[in-house]
Amino acid sequence: MSRKLLLAAGLAAILVGTAACGSDDDTPSAADDAPDQAEVPGAEEVPEPDLDGIPDVVAVVNGEEILRDEFVTNYESRYQQLAMQAQMSGEPVDQDQLKDQTAQSMVDTELLVQEADGRGLTVSDSDIDETLDGLAVQNGMESADDFLAALAEQGVSEDEVFSQLEVQVKVDHLLLDEAGDIEPTEEELMELYEEAEAQQEEMGDAGSELPPFDEVRPQLEEQARAEAENETVQSLINDLREGAEITVNLD
Repeated sequence: MSRKLLLAAGLAAILVGTAACGSDDDTPSAADDAPDQAEVPGAEEVPEPDLDGIPDVVAVVNGEEILRDEFVTNYESRYQQLAMQAQMSGEPVDQDQLKDQTAQSMVDTELLVQEADGRGLTVSDSDIDETLDGLAVQNGMESADDFLAALAEQGVSEDEVFSQLEVQVKVDHLLLDEAGDIEPTEEELMELYEEAEAQQEEMGDAGSELPPFDEVRPQLEEQARAEAENETVQSLINDLREGAEITVNLD
């Protein structure tokens, strides 16, 4: 089964720093859009994020605490990417908004992990190894060891990586348990193809035609699965939030 990775907040924070190492993954992300500071003439050094006033316990989700150190790791990674984009746009990063978004994303991840645990879903070593191999390929690495080495150079310990991988795999298992193996219909794939054609026409790119449907079918299938998975996860998160006790301690 080939399944698009749904990156949990903590793992996404770890992976952001590897963007400069190169990636063969075609999936768009904030890191893809952010220019390399060294490639921007006259670019100023990215300012440090404001970490003043962040409490020791950032949030509590059904009695489980989200601690400051974990929050800061996530927040700093998100901030660095947006700050580089802000240098190009000239608009400063709204750090209050970003802190709230980071906290809410971490709350969502904790809710999903708790739900997976409640359903008795477990993670094996082979599950983690398979996911690690996939992430190495997505980030342009030749092996999992190279991927771990690149993260270590950024100060990310192997224990932290495997801890976040466990979260990732557990969330993937939950998605499979919730929605089953998603297989898009022919009608859904054709609709995506026609949407792509319409977007190309709107952009006025008349000199370039989309490849035939059959040639891009694998990409369309991947896109359709990703959209369906995102809808499933968001619906599940909404349901879990309704019955959860959540406290966020940011001002």
